[in-house]
Amino acid sequence: MTPIRLLISDVDGTLVTMEKRLTEASVAAVGRLREAGIAFAVTSGRPPRGMAMLVDPLHLTTPIGGFNGGLMVDPTMAVLEERPLPGGIAPEVVALLERHGLDVWAYRGAEWFVRDKDRPHVDREAATVEFAPTVRDDLGGLTDRVVKLVGVSDDHGAIQAATDAAREELGDRVSASASQPYYLDFTHPEANKGTVVAFLADHLGVEAPEIATIGDMPNDVLMFARSGLSIAMGNADREVQRCARRVTATNDDDGFALAVERFVLAAP
Repeated sequence: MTPIRLLISDVDGTLVTMEKRLTEASVAAVGRLREAGIAFAVTSGRPPRGMAMLVDPLHLTTPIGGFNGGLMVDPTMAVLEERPLPGGIAPEVVALLERHGLDVWAYRGAEWFVRDKDRPHVDREAATVEFAPTVRDDLGGLTDRVVKLVGVSDDHGAIQAATDAAREELGDRVSASASQPYYLDFTHPEANKGTVVAFLADHLGVEAPEIATIGDMPNDVLMFARSGLSIAMGNADREVQRCARRVTATNDDDGFALAVERFVLAAP
């Protein structure tokens, strides 16, 4: 097995607990990677601004992949690369999500837009990313530089139906994947976690076999496919686990730290 030179981690459901907490074990594990000369990077469906709180405790120096790769920034939040949704497609996505009964969120740059702050998951998301959304009625009217649209629902059947409809109606004009069981993310067709791996590999001069990736959701599978070592969390569903070479414990049982010790640092 090729020695690992870079570990790329998902955030929610992987690096942090279900309560969105970064544990001492996870911080220590990243420190051991640093001591071993292994680079560490994070990517998420979150906006980059929603990962700023990870920079200091983890001593991040690598680019950060926000919006599933729709926006790449450095640790100071300076933009390195941006992939907004193709012009004109935002109204189609909003209409599709509304037709399936999903709430709609929109992200543009550092802005987060919702129609109603009192809808499910808004308060939790605001606490997670540490900033509040802006209320706007006409989300379908946002057509310029929208980096991500999200359909939100606790009805997992509705999420799946909207996912199937997006693939049928929008095809490869957009990337659609679940970042949480209740979130369906829409980004530029080339903005996904697989392209994050490619960006980081090029930026850091690392080959695919030298990269390890770890995650828990379907949107992490594309980065699994581009890495030499892929690790699924114990809280991931079986389909995601089947796409990974290794499976660790859950995020509430320090599965990230365990994976670093057992699979990444132990690699030759």
